[in-house]
Amino acid sequence: MGRGLINKYIWILDTVQRYGRITRSELNDLWIKSDISNGEKLVRRTFYNYREGIAEIFNVDIECDPSTFEYYIKDSGEQADKMLNWLIDTASMSGMLSNSKDIADRIVLEDVPSARKNLPVMIQAMKENRRVKFTYMPYTRVNPTPGVVIEPYFVRLFKQLWYVIGYNRKDRKMKTYSLDRMSDVVIMQDNFDMPATFDAAMFFHDNFGIMTSRGVAKDVVLRVDSNQSKYLRALPLHHSQREIAIHDDYSLFGYHLFLTFDFIKELMSLGSSVTVVRPPELKAQLLDELKKTLANYEP
Repeated sequence: MGRGLINKYIWILDTVQRYGRITRSELNDLWIKSDISNGEKLVRRTFYNYREGIAEIFNVDIECDPSTFEYYIKDSGEQADKMLNWLIDTASMSGMLSNSKDIADRIVLEDVPSARKNLPVMIQAMKENRRVKFTYMPYTRVNPTPGVVIEPYFVRLFKQLWYVIGYNRKDRKMKTYSLDRMSDVVIMQDNFDMPATFDAAMFFHDNFGIMTSRGVAKDVVLRVDSNQSKYLRALPLHHSQREIAIHDDYSLFGYHLFLTFDFIKELMSLGSSVTVVRPPELKAQLLDELKKTLANYEP
């Protein structure tokens, strides 16, 4: 089965689930406007075949309410819903899972916040270069902030969370927002112009995570024990990672990046397997956080 057909199945699943209930006419209108249709209609017979294919491959039934002629995804239980969300969020894995319906109860998935409700809106706004308005509820505040307006420049996935990075009109600066903390997201009518020199890939080039810094990127050297070194070779912490030296019990890894709190938290998560060799300011910051952590356990 071709990847193109799988992508069509994923698109239908995603759209029906996001809308909850949708008529075939409404689905066809969205289908024609999408990049996946090549401008062709989703005729009745083709849709019927796609529904059968979705049921066979993903073990998900799209049913029709005869009283309203609306299509919806049949509720198959909490675990099945988690699996469906994961399949849609990670469409690139769909081919590998195409024959897994008979062992669905043996696939245990991690429950993470989903951004699929707001991600398509952001992508559409970026395509049309339109401003977006929303209510934002950050983790660090008690009350939400309504009426936030940004010019969405790009989106980024980090540690299973989607973020949008854009220019905040009120604050007059670039800011980062987690899509799962948004509500009442609306695409506005007014357009904006993307700076011709803006490079999304370079925005976080010398950063770890989704935090940015106005400081200067530093050369970092970590001493990593032999077991953890294997993991870093397989999954580097940062694109600048290079292995400087290999010893029997440890290796030295070098990086060039800003000393953001995201990076410090990542180092703390690695525990005693990692030791900061330099720079001294990173050692001091890490030691300060460790002291605060230990203080929580003092009698």
